[in-house]
Amino acid sequence: MPSQIADAVDLVLIKTASNGDSRAFAKLVSKYERRLKIFGMRFFKNETDCDDFVQEVFIKVFTGLKSFRGDSQFSTWLMRIAYNTAINAINRRKECVSLPENFEILDTTSDLEEKQLREMTASVIRESISELPEKFSICIVLYFYYDMSYNEISIVTDLPVNTIKSHVFRAKKLLKDRLAEQLA
Repeated sequence: MPSQIADAVDLVLIKTASNGDSRAFAKLVSKYERRLKIFGMRFFKNETDCDDFVQEVFIKVFTGLKSFRGDSQFSTWLMRIAYNTAINAINRRKECVSLPENFEILDTTSDLEEKQLREMTASVIRESISELPEKFSICIVLYFYYDMSYNEISIVTDLPVNTIKSHVFRAKKLLKDRLAEQLA
């Protein structure tokens, strides 16, 4: 139910913003900016590039707002634009997909040794994901870190759902093998 309310609020903001209300668009930016920054840090190596990416995405969203048909959630449409923008930027810059250095597994203990083990594990996971083929790393990041369904990833990446399932399955297998090798 809260999701339906949020979707309805988004639709009102979209309609109002597409009619020229800058305050409505500012509310959309405020609501989704953090999500886009986190998403952008998966692709870019520094905050400046990430900020440029977020700005470019919101410019594209603003100029294309009237084309949003509502066939999917606004957040899915937004992430599709973000994904395409990131891939285009990467192709221009030839950077690779990576998790940010500050990625960490939630720490629920104060034990120093266990904390160091968690940090080492997060580092190994980050490194292992960055070594995956790009098509696998993108799918695994969207699936696990953005909690997107196969259908949502399909919409964002423009790949068939079965291809997404295959990429996630293969990525998990590769990660399992690499992690077992590195943590042994």
